[in-house]
Amino acid sequence: MRSAQIRRETKETKIEVTLDLDGNGVYDVKTGIGFLDHMLEQLSRHSLMDLTVKAVGDLHIDFHHTTEDTGIAIGEAVAQALGDRRGIVRYGAASIPMDETLTRVSLDVSNRPYLIWKVNFTKPKLGEMDTELFKEWFQAFAQAAGITLHVENAYGENNHHIVESCYKGLARALRQAIEIDPRAASSVPSTKGVLGGSL
Repeated sequence: MRSAQIRRETKETKIEVTLDLDGNGVYDVKTGIGFLDHMLEQLSRHSLMDLTVKAVGDLHIDFHHTTEDTGIAIGEAVAQALGDRRGIVRYGAASIPMDETLTRVSLDVSNRPYLIWKVNFTKPKLGEMDTELFKEWFQAFAQAAGITLHVENAYGENNHHIVESCYKGLARALRQAIEIDPRAASSVPSTKGVLGGSL
């Protein structure tokens, strides 16, 4: 079972995450931030990871801590569920169209975290959520999961479509990368024999 449970508690947030990499895209997400819930539901549905997230945060201040810490907790769950990453395909990529928008996501489940974020927004908020917080979520997720993650919005006008295509792109690329490779199911996909550290 490639699954994990994470509990993260700070003075700012209290988060519980349950995750199954080999699920059916079943989700139960409650962060207190409606738009973030919607995006995490997309992540689960399109990656086919089963995902439960319960988050209580200092939303009376702003949404920053809850957004970032949710990214950390989900990333930690992915890393824990992957273990030594033996047998995975490792690389994944997706180009996601949403009406007028196209976003490309490429990733390496390398245990070397890095984020390239080429996404711009024309509005400061989506609903009540600051659009600048989406980069914070992706950064936190990539760091905690140990993923090299490149997200590039090629074009688009509708900010909702832009964000949603980023999460769907992550989901589809991640689904591809974490699949077990039937030709190399018992080996770590690296000439070093381990993933992480120097190139």
